[in-house]
Amino acid sequence: MVNKVQVLDPPRAIGWLTGHDKGDGQLEFGGWIWRYDLTPLGPSKTEVTLTYDWSAVPDSSRAYLQFPPFGPDHLANSLHHLAELVSDR
Repeated sequence: MVNKVQVLDPPRAIGWLTGHDKGDGQLEFGGWIWRYDLTPLGPSKTEVTLTYDWSAVPDSSRAYLQFPPFGPDHLANSLHHLAELVSDR
C-alpha cells in the first residue's frame, strides 16, 4: 500500500489517495481519498471529521470491488487510531 497526499492544510486538513506499487516502481491509485478535517475546540481538544470518498473510482474497479469497501466500524477505528497517536504526544 502507498499513500499520496492530496490535501495538506495544517492545522485544518489532510487528505490522501491510497494505492499500490505495481511491482515495477510505478504507483497506481484507485480513485478513493481519505481526509481528516480538523476543528480546534480548545487548547487540548480538536473535533475530527473523517471523509472517505470513492466517487472517482472507475467502473473497471467497481466491477470487482464492492463499494463502499469499508463499513462504519472501519472508519470509527481510523478515528480511534488517530486519537491514540496524538494522545501519546
